[in-house]
Order: sequence, then C-alpha cells, then structure tokens
Amino acid sequence: MKSSVILIGMPGAGKSTVGVLLAKYMAKAFVDTDILIQEALGETLQSYLDREGYLALREKEEEILAKACFDHHVIATGGSAVYSETGMSALTQVGVVVYLSISHSTVKQRVSNQSTRGIASQPGSSLDDIYQERLSLYNKYAQITVVADGLTPDLVAQEVMEKIKSIRAE
Repeated sequence: MKSSVILIGMPGAGKSTVGVLLAKYMAKAFVDTDILIQEALGETLQSYLDREGYLALREKEEEILAKACFDHHVIATGGSAVYSETGMSALTQVGVVVYLSISHSTVKQRVSNQSTRGIASQPGSSLDDIYQERLSLYNKYAQITVVADGLTPDLVAQEVMEKIKSIRAE
C-alpha cells in the first residue's frame, strides 16, 4: 500500500503548515520539496528564478521530484510541481495526492509577496493567471480534494486524514 501523502495546491494553500501537522498526527516524516530544491541549488528559489528563469526552476523541481524516495512521508510540493508529468508520476507511485484547494480570493489574500516568493511562472504572470493556469492541473492529479478556505490548518489536516481513511477503506 502506498504510504505517503502528497500535498499539491497553490502558493498560500497551506501545504507546508498542514504537512507538518499531518506528519505529526500520522507518525510520518515530513519533507518540503521547495526546501529540497533550495538545498540542491544552494540558494533560494527566488534568486535562482531571477537568474535562470522559471523554466530552469521547473526543470530542477522535476529532477528533485523524479529521483526522490519518499516512502512513509508527508510531502509538501511546490505549487508548480503539477507542471511535471514525470515528477507527479514519481510521487503518485509512493502515495495519495491531496489537493488543498483555496479560492482565488484566498490566494490573493495570503500571497502578498509574489515577486519574492519564488513562484515558477512566466514573467509578468499575475496570481490570477497562475491560478487559472494551474487549476486544471491540480484537479488532474488530485485523488482527494480538500477545500481549505476558512479552515484552520488543524481542521484541514483532520479532513485530509478522514478522506484518506475513507478511500483506503474502499
């Protein structure tokens, strides 16, 4: 049985925050792929993005996702992980993919630092553009969707665990 939980969603959806809670509640290790990418690069996502561009950052993300072994982990992915079919294929081999869905207005409220956050998107893309572009990809890969708007991270984590239990019981 696949033992990991993979969190996908927009920047600001709470993947890292909820991921730490899930790891604690489910007795799993936690990994944030953005941190793995930064460690591999030796710099922040934003500085690499500024120097090399968004496609180079997505390539590095794909490389990290494709070669990582994450058995029995909660994995918080970068918001752009869904652009990589190779990376998502590797992740779906080890666990269930959970989409933390938030509304466009919640994204705008939570992500006030788009220009410094290391978001791998085409230059000049607004949060609106990014949201619209990624929505179908999140839905494509999601095995479970949890609407996180208006919920505390703890409640989101509880709902994720309940939904995982229900699909494993089927």
